[in-house]
Amino acid sequence: MSVSYNKLNADFADNKEHVPDVEIWDLYNENRELLGKDHIRGEQLPVDGYHLVVHVWIRNPKGEYLISQRSANRPTYPLMWECVAGSVVKGEDSLSGAIREAKEEVGVDLTPENGRVIFTKVRKIIDGRIFHDIMDVWLFEYDGKIDLGNATTDEAAQAVWMNRSQMKELFDANMFVDTLKYFFTEVDKQL
Repeated sequence: MSVSYNKLNADFADNKEHVPDVEIWDLYNENRELLGKDHIRGEQLPVDGYHLVVHVWIRNPKGEYLISQRSANRPTYPLMWECVAGSVVKGEDSLSGAIREAKEEVGVDLTPENGRVIFTKVRKIIDGRIFHDIMDVWLFEYDGKIDLGNATTDEAAQAVWMNRSQMKELFDANMFVDTLKYFFTEVDKQL
């Protein structure tokens, strides 16, 4: 997620307050048709509204996946391991969102021709949690260096290449974001 800060230059005794920019999403219906409505991240989604999210699996020529550890300051799943993921913002399509999220989170410049959607899923409520999203799962082939210094956010504490068995060990040790369990059945089908 991209979060930049604007300074609110008001004088409240010597305190300066930082106000984050608002992230706005397009809303879709369950059939992925735009509703022509905007949604502000953090507000409750309408019953009939869905937002578009991307999960981006990045694979190198050795068949390893780029996995990142979430920063300790993340409000959900701190220090857990995951793939690149995030919400598509207003005016973006899924591919643009996937490429932006990879640059933001792990500093990787992906090229459109090296990626493909491997499946899409409409998620409503999972294990009692409301998602109301349309999730596009991407697979990108990438043969380049990883340098978190190129990331535009501090969302990831570290990023490493892992094979499937290393990832499964993390998952079995409850150190992998649980909503990504589909990797072991769905993404594996794409090999």
